[in-house]
Amino acid sequence: MRADRLLSILLILQIRGRVTSRQLAERLEVSERTIHRDMEALTAAGVPVYAERGSRGGWRLLEDYRTDLTGLKPGEVQALLVGQPNRLLEDLGLSRASEGAWIKLLASLPALYRREAESVRGRIYIEPRGAAEPVPHLPTLLEALWRNRKLHAIYRRNDGKISERLLDPLGLVAKGSTWYLVAWNGDDYRTYRVSRVQEARLSLEPAIRPPDFDLQSFWERSQTELKEQLPRYDVRVRVEQKALERFGLMGRWARLLRAAPVEEGWLEAQIRFEVEEDALAWVLSLGPKVRVLEPIGLRAKVIEAVRAILEACVPLRESSEGAG
Repeated sequence: MRADRLLSILLILQIRGRVTSRQLAERLEVSERTIHRDMEALTAAGVPVYAERGSRGGWRLLEDYRTDLTGLKPGEVQALLVGQPNRLLEDLGLSRASEGAWIKLLASLPALYRREAESVRGRIYIEPRGAAEPVPHLPTLLEALWRNRKLHAIYRRNDGKISERLLDPLGLVAKGSTWYLVAWNGDDYRTYRVSRVQEARLSLEPAIRPPDFDLQSFWERSQTELKEQLPRYDVRVRVEQKALERFGLMGRWARLLRAAPVEEGWLEAQIRFEVEEDALAWVLSLGPKVRVLEPIGLRAKVIEAVRAILEACVPLRESSEGAG
C-alpha cells in the first residue's frame, strides 16, 4: 500500500540521511517515477524533504526533522523477535543485550500484539549447524568493526604457522556454527577463521573501509571462487535409488550433478567428488548397490580393494575352520 511505502521512505531517509531515487526504487521494488510521485506526496503533507543535485545528490530530510512513528505490523514484530540463534549472540557477547532489547520492544507494543509476540519467541528456535568452535576473541573483533578501528591479530594459519597481522576489519560472517572475519590485510581482501585467532587487540588507528565494499557480495563471490578452485573428480555410476536417498554422498564438497532413472529402482548418476579417495570410499560403502561406469581407473581400484578385503578375510576363515 502507498501509505506503507511513504512511511518506509520517511524512515529510510531518517536513518540513512541521503538516498537516491534509484536506491529507494530498488529497496521498495517500484519504479523511480513512483518514487518521485511519493516525494511530491510527502512534500504536500508537510514533510520537509528536498532533493540535492549533482553526482553526490539524492533525497534528504531537514536535519532537525524526526518522527517517532514506526508503524510496526504484527509480521514485522515477529521478524524482529525471532532474531538470531542464541549461540551466535553468545559468541558475539550480545545475549544479555539481546534480552534487554527484547524486553524494551515488548514493552513498546500495543497490548493487542504483546501476547502474540511472546508466543512467537517460544515457538521458533534456530540452531546453527555443526559443533560450535571456541571463539574467545570474537567480541574484540566485533568491537573493532563497531568502532571502525584497525586490528592487531595473531593468527594460526592452515599449515599451523603463527603470523602477526594488522588488519582493516570489514565484516563478520557466520556460516553454520563457524565464524569468519573478512578484512583487508594491506594487500588484498582476506577471510580468516575466527577460531584460529590466537590474540586480538584494537589499534588506535582508524580502519580504512572502501566505500564500495559490500560484505554479502564479497562472501558470495569468494565462496563461488573457492568451489571453482577445488580439485574435481567426476564419477558416473549406476546406483540403487533407495541407497542414494538413504546414504547420500561422502565428503564436504561431493555433490550430485545429475541423475536419471534407467530401470526400476536404479538411477544413472554423475557425481562430483573432490578427490578419487572419497569416491572410492563411497563406492565401497554401498557394495553391490552401486556399479561404477566411469572412470575406468576407479573401477579397477574398486576391484583391487575388494580383492584385498577378501584376502584379509581368508586367514580368519581358515583359522576358524581349524579350531572347529
